[in-house]
Amino acid sequence: MRRLSRRNLTLAVAGAGIVVSLLVATLLPVPYVILSPGPTLNTLGQQGPHHQPLIQIEGHHSYPAPGHLNLVTVSYQGGPGDPFNIFTALQAWLDPHDAVVPQAVLFPAGQTQQQVSTQNTKDMATSQQTATAAAFCQLGIKFTMQDTVVAVLKGYPAAGLLRSGDVITAVDGTPVTCRTGAGALIRAHPPGTPITLTVQRDGAAESLTVKTADVSGHAVVGIDVAESYRGFPFNVKINVGDIGGPSAGLMFALGIVDKLTGRNLTAGKFIAGTGELVSADGTVGPIGGIQQKMAGARDAGATVFLTPAANCPDTAGAVPSGLRLVKVSSLAGAVSALQALASGRGVPGC
Repeated sequence: MRRLSRRNLTLAVAGAGIVVSLLVATLLPVPYVILSPGPTLNTLGQQGPHHQPLIQIEGHHSYPAPGHLNLVTVSYQGGPGDPFNIFTALQAWLDPHDAVVPQAVLFPAGQTQQQVSTQNTKDMATSQQTATAAAFCQLGIKFTMQDTVVAVLKGYPAAGLLRSGDVITAVDGTPVTCRTGAGALIRAHPPGTPITLTVQRDGAAESLTVKTADVSGHAVVGIDVAESYRGFPFNVKINVGDIGGPSAGLMFALGIVDKLTGRNLTAGKFIAGTGELVSADGTVGPIGGIQQKMAGARDAGATVFLTPAANCPDTAGAVPSGLRLVKVSSLAGAVSALQALASGRGVPGC
């Protein structure tokens, strides 16, 4: 029997180790998720097999709205029940338009894909309601907004005075409206000063005096408030299929404004954008996956991309060639920026 030399034996052992390592790397899942550019949808266009308008106005005159005001999405691979190996992750790392992020970014500990999908569906429904409210508020169309207390924080001035379920209707006599919610009215006061809150409780109006606390220079009373809307004078239906999440709110609202006014906000340009509307006052909040969304927008043909102001730092070095970023922090600001672009005036960029 022929004996292996020490050198050949070492090579054989090393080779076996490499094979085992490759097998482990191939079979062992990694706790990451791959984010990629997803599809874009024109909020002024049609959607679905029956080619229905993505935004349908029912019970009110609307205008044909030409052009593109596209919402953008992010696709993902991985997550609970859908693992991938290290080689798939490395391939995504090498793609400039993909991102590999910890699984916990999309799937909090203990949540299944179904639970996350259900929450995304709820967030989408909320974003559509908020977009409708913000568009109506922008256009002066009347409806009722309610700020309802959902939690009272221990150790803060509101503890023992306000209750979950209280509806705040005014602050120091100034009514809560879509333009001035309860939070904004409270923060308008110097910290440490007393304020009077008018609330609806069990069907009756009450006035409660609360001394504000100082948190990072802002007046607070220690409550969490949920915003809801009643009395829309006509219906707005939004059809996006199985897309979820809250980040299309700004583009929905712009589409509604364009259809209700006939302003032709795009002025012939291919506009895309993103941004969560956090309130009926039109405040635009940051979103995730901004780099993938920019890439998806440019691939679809967009030349202008409406970008939440808070996301501007995340765009550095990742803006696709031919795509102009326009920084927005509110629905009103986005409308003004589009009107400025149409007339050739300057707009804020990232």
